[in-house]
Amino acid sequence: MRNILIPKITVHAHCDLPCGVYDPAQAKIEALSVKACMEKYAANPDADFRSRSVAIKEERSHQVKEHLWVLWTDYFKAPHFEKYPQLHSLFNEATKLAGAAGTKGTQDVAVADSLIAKIDEIAAIFWETKKA
Repeated sequence: MRNILIPKITVHAHCDLPCGVYDPAQAKIEALSVKACMEKYAANPDADFRSRSVAIKEERSHQVKEHLWVLWTDYFKAPHFEKYPQLHSLFNEATKLAGAAGTKGTQDVAVADSLIAKIDEIAAIFWETKKA
C-alpha cells in the first residue's frame, strides 16, 4: 500500500515557468528608452517638455531595475552563479546604474550607455545559459 505514494517518474526543472518568459531584452528596451529621454531632454529647452522627459526617464529606469531583478532572482540559479561568479556583481552594478545614483538621478547619457553595456554583459551570459 505504501508503494502508491512513491513517485514513478522524476521530473527535473530549473525554473518555476518555462524559461521562454525570461529575456534581458526587456531591460535593454527600457534602458534604451532612458537614454532617448536623456537625449530629448538635452535637445529641447522647453521646461514642460523637460519635466515630462525626466518623469518618463525615472519611470523607465525603475522598469529596468524590475526586469533585472526578475532575471537575477527568478531565472538565474545557483549553478549559474557558480559558473559565472561575476553575475552577482553585474546585477548589483546594473541595478545601481538604473537607480537614484545612476540614470534616475542624472541626465548624463554616458551613465545610460554604461547601464546598457552592463545589460549586454548580463545578456551574453543569459544566452550562454540558454544553450546549455
